[in-house]
Amino acid sequence: MHLRAEAIVLSVRAHGEHGAVVRALTEAHGLQPGYVRGGRSRRLKPVLQPGNLVLGEWRARTEEQLASLTTELVHSRAPLFSEPLPAAAIDWVTALTAAVLPEGQPYPRLHAALDGVLAAIEAAPAARGWGTALVRYELLLLAELGFGLDLERCAATGGTAELAFVSPRSGAAVSRAGAAGYEARLLPLPGFVAAGGTAEWREILDGLQLAGHFLERDLLTGRAGETLAARTRLIDRIKRAVA
Repeated sequence: MHLRAEAIVLSVRAHGEHGAVVRALTEAHGLQPGYVRGGRSRRLKPVLQPGNLVLGEWRARTEEQLASLTTELVHSRAPLFSEPLPAAAIDWVTALTAAVLPEGQPYPRLHAALDGVLAAIEAAPAARGWGTALVRYELLLLAELGFGLDLERCAATGGTAELAFVSPRSGAAVSRAGAAGYEARLLPLPGFVAAGGTAEWREILDGLQLAGHFLERDLLTGRAGETLAARTRLIDRIKRAVA
């Protein structure tokens, strides 16, 4: 196996005394793991930073063998890790992607969307600039892996007007009329999820609550601990920024 492609670094795990196993997302070949010799060295550590764009070259004698990986930095987002909120966002979105995507399957829409989220964080480190993009990415991830929400019409009335809630069980939208008397049992559906555009803090937090419920239930079952801890840190920092 020989593959050469640009990729977004998702995770770096120590392996052996000096090496690292790196998982990175390519556009055409999906998530690719590889062993980087000396990956924990002072020279390579700034390159193998989650969120960075690298040119990777994977080589292995068989498809089953963990490939040897060499990397060349294309674009660094390492400076963002000096700021707590952007650092928490990059930690979460890359850890989530690394945890749930199967290896070797292309997801070009996810690759483009992840690159867009990282670019938005880089362009405007305050969460108002990228919070909506992050929520949309989480919902796209659910959809691409077969757990998309049904937000086209109300599950109770069949109508398309005033969709304001989502059933936490079915993932279907519910209108204000259809939710009458049951609002407390439903998840809020922020307007930007369906209509796009910017959002207020409350809507961003509602969107994170919505996506987080289904991510934990459908994609992170049995492996949620460390990954969801990154999400908890992010939401705590967003709330502190809002206060």
